[in-house]
Amino acid sequence: MIKCSDIVEYCDDLLQTKTFKDYCPNGLQVEGNESVSRIVSGVTACQDLIEKAIEYRADLILVHHGFFWRGENPVVCGMKKLRLQSLLINNINLMAYHLPLDAHKTLGNNVLLAEKLGLQVESFFADNDIALLGTINQQSGSEFKQIITKALLREPLHVAVDKPIATVALCSGAAQSYIEQAIELGADAFISGEVSENTWHIARENNIHYYAAGHHATERYGVQALADHLAKKFNMEHQYIDINNPI
Repeated sequence: MIKCSDIVEYCDDLLQTKTFKDYCPNGLQVEGNESVSRIVSGVTACQDLIEKAIEYRADLILVHHGFFWRGENPVVCGMKKLRLQSLLINNINLMAYHLPLDAHKTLGNNVLLAEKLGLQVESFFADNDIALLGTINQQSGSEFKQIITKALLREPLHVAVDKPIATVALCSGAAQSYIEQAIELGADAFISGEVSENTWHIARENNIHYYAAGHHATERYGVQALADHLAKKFNMEHQYIDINNPI
């Protein structure tokens, strides 16, 4: 078995966590077993995922959305108490990587999402190069919507405009505000996970296709890739558990 501290040190270096200003701590969030042989990965450290990890007898849960978000109530009661209690009683480590896992150039949510959609990545933009711009064979907005639906098993909300698509900008999760940078870059379409009320108007008035493909659906890939990488490097067992979330 490998020490959890060695895994944390390796991931922090691999994902360059110190270069990011994030909304939560990246790395080890809850300490459990000193040694690790089984990893469970998932998008969010919800109670359902924790219970599944307990059944799997995991030593470590690796997630994209962990705990201790900026601005949240710090009091440990209710839902937060139950989650922490479940981890501590069962001696399970919790590690979370948020923005560093979105931005990584090989294991990140955005490059892996682009790969699933058949995009050829051309460049990166926004803070820490977290978003990307890519190209596809020219097609209609409805044709590209079908590609997204098939790849993510979820039909996106589509703000359609009257032009073909050849360049696509994307950023997973709650990244709808990056649409304005995508417009400046001349993208024909922009994809994020979530959507805001004003995104509809921004897209239509700037003649850019917009797809809200789901926060959870666009961020399932990085944590799986990172956990697979760790399992191979450190000779551990890994199980990805998808706790479905339509948002």
